[in-house]
Amino acid sequence: MKNRLLAAVATVSLGVSLAVPATAQMKIEPMGALRPDQQQYFDLYKELVETNTTVSSGSCTQASAQIAARLKAAGYSDDQITLFSTPEHPKDGGIVAVLPGTDQSAKPMLLLAHIDVVEAKRADWEREPFKLVEENGYYYARGIADDKWMASVWADTMIRLKQSGPKLKRTVKMALTCGEETDTAFNGADWLAKNKRDLIDAAFALNEGGGGDTDGKGNLVSQSIQVGEKVYQDYKLVATNPGGHSSTPVRDNAIYSVAAALTKIADHEFPMEFTDTTKAFFAKAGAARSDAMGKAMVALSQGSTDPEVLKLVNSDRYFHSLQRTTCVATMIEGGHAVNALPQKVTANVNCRIFPGHDPVKIMDELKQVIGDPKIQVSRAREDKPLASSPPLDPKIVGPMETLAKKYFPGVPVVPSMSTGATDGLYLAAVGIPVYGVPGAWGDPDGNGVHGLNERLNIKGVYVGRDYLFDLVKTLGNWR
Repeated sequence: MKNRLLAAVATVSLGVSLAVPATAQMKIEPMGALRPDQQQYFDLYKELVETNTTVSSGSCTQASAQIAARLKAAGYSDDQITLFSTPEHPKDGGIVAVLPGTDQSAKPMLLLAHIDVVEAKRADWEREPFKLVEENGYYYARGIADDKWMASVWADTMIRLKQSGPKLKRTVKMALTCGEETDTAFNGADWLAKNKRDLIDAAFALNEGGGGDTDGKGNLVSQSIQVGEKVYQDYKLVATNPGGHSSTPVRDNAIYSVAAALTKIADHEFPMEFTDTTKAFFAKAGAARSDAMGKAMVALSQGSTDPEVLKLVNSDRYFHSLQRTTCVATMIEGGHAVNALPQKVTANVNCRIFPGHDPVKIMDELKQVIGDPKIQVSRAREDKPLASSPPLDPKIVGPMETLAKKYFPGVPVVPSMSTGATDGLYLAAVGIPVYGVPGAWGDPDGNGVHGLNERLNIKGVYVGRDYLFDLVKTLGNWR
């Protein structure tokens, strides 16, 4: 989605600022020669990454067809694969695959990922954005992390389960969709939830939003599980004016009015709040640190209102956002001539709303903060569902933590709420709990996600793949 860099980073890393001395960490070793099964996965990963799936010139429909061909070659029948698109959006298609379980009384699980990517301008990149390049222990390409790593791992998992087993009690479904990165485009997850609910029906879904963080020095210092996310909402501010000649200015100026409104919003602080997940995050992530910030995080989770504790924790912009609703100006447009008073000025304010709050109520609060009835405030979109937080279910979170001890020894696993947004909100809206899983890891600089020269650590690609395969097998065998 546009204007959400931090949320983009969250596909690999929730932005948890643990890049400081911690009580436990795992040294990241170089990647050795690929096993035959890893080479087979790499071929799938490479094909998906090198298929352009931008909204401007790419085709998710083509990428989905390529995945379908691989699934059929692995033994899936036509009735186990559904390719979908709409006449209005023929290139924004997706795929759903179903692997039946042995126990029909066990409700299915769903593997969700998006295959569309953010635009990539070749002139700005050091490397060809739609060609997988291996360099200095990293894979480079647009979508290498967001979200084609997870999409390729899910497709590979479905193939491995079909080819060599083991047969799972629970039916496993996979949905790879388009439209997550472009808010106003056709969204496949939303379409499935509204039109093919039975096809994707599941007890729970695994999605992007979790992942690991390194210290930027070759050590993995945390893994996170996304349990819930904020509500994404854009608000439109509009000021109109009769205008006039710029040689005879007046105080009543549409630009000044919107500027004053945005300044008031910038100075407004929403109150501090917690969910069970965020309270657990501050307690566990804080305990994993050996610095003053860690102590402050633990104190905050225990209810401290010490001004010094609050000041220190809020000095980290992610921690600050994790505790409250945030609103920020992201776009402004206005005026019609350089020598004329502006007749209309429009601004976009992007809010990430803490769970449990109605976007209409937040809009009313913004109106009160602005305090100017001449500024029209409205929701830019009114059709998106409200994100809801799933429970910290030990039957789901427990195996994630247990397997992490095997694949990421010594690294704390931290439950967290995403400050960004994922397609998980569409599934949650129809009653399917969605969890962002641990796996591959990102560096403190964000790995170029949504930016230039997007990359992913090669070791993390394959360790994360093995972790997720075992996780699917484990979750697939309990009722």
